[in-house]
Amino acid sequence: MSEFKVVSFRIGDEEYALDIMKIDSIVEVDKITKIPQAPTFVEGIMDFRGVVIPVISGTKKFLISSKVESQREKSNRAIVINTKEKKVAILVDEVKEVLSLSQENLEEPPDEISSESNKYISAIANIDGRMIIVLDVDKILSAKEAIELSKIKTA
Repeated sequence: MSEFKVVSFRIGDEEYALDIMKIDSIVEVDKITKIPQAPTFVEGIMDFRGVVIPVISGTKKFLISSKVESQREKSNRAIVINTKEKKVAILVDEVKEVLSLSQENLEEPPDEISSESNKYISAIANIDGRMIIVLDVDKILSAKEAIELSKIKTA
């Protein structure tokens, strides 16, 4: 049975994972420059190895309760991913660990929670009682969001 590696991370009280092969880097974010009239899920832009890339709030993108947002310190950790469109940094609360997942650990998202707005959920991993939402990097940005991001001037 084939396995693949993911990096797990936490946003609020929820645990997520991304395919390690789609991750460029895990970085500390020193400065985020705000962009006027940016989409609500975009925190701004940052310098990443001499290239300007957009920074997405994981809390806002995945619609984690704003109550959680106000109770926690602002994150300074980001996962830089390679989407179909461009490199994007996602702010997370904590990067946890690298895990090996196999098909036996994964379940399709239940139909009751599947919708157009969360097509980026590729599977749910159940590991030792931990429910981890596995994200599809290529679907994290909807077509509309990709267009909105492309309007942000990033070099």
